[in-house]
Amino acid sequence: MKNDYIIPAQTRIGHVHLKVADINRSLEFYCGLLGFELITMYGKDAAFISAGGYHHHIGLNTWYSKGAAPAPVHAPGLFHTAILYPTRKDLAFIFKRLSDAEYPFTGASDHGVSEALYLNDPDENGVELYWDRPKELWPKKEDGSLEMFTRALNLHGLLKELE
Repeated sequence: MKNDYIIPAQTRIGHVHLKVADINRSLEFYCGLLGFELITMYGKDAAFISAGGYHHHIGLNTWYSKGAAPAPVHAPGLFHTAILYPTRKDLAFIFKRLSDAEYPFTGASDHGVSEALYLNDPDENGVELYWDRPKELWPKKEDGSLEMFTRALNLHGLLKELE
């Protein structure tokens, strides 16, 4: 596919909007457990939440999904929402918080460029919590392209960030 347009480097994903079955259950997960702030409710069927007072990083609504079962795993749709933490210590803190709450993880990986924790929200939407290593430490192949991989994350080493 020929593409003569390249998106500006400053472009970023602004927010994700999720269909959920129960607003209060989702708010308990995203705000109560992960620590996002509730910015506003849009009626009683939608909520907008953020980190740091932004208008919203995540929208939650039950407009078409109230009381519904999770989407099938083996069907097209969202694989996961990735939440980027500013530091490794922040990732360690949320790992400990989730572990202390006995919230189940679905994985924990070192990708070379980042370290990531994986879990599902109450509606079985995938959630990745991660931090990026500094760009100058990203592993490279001989041709200069990124050498991304998936290896087990050293969780004991991650928790040492809190000492």
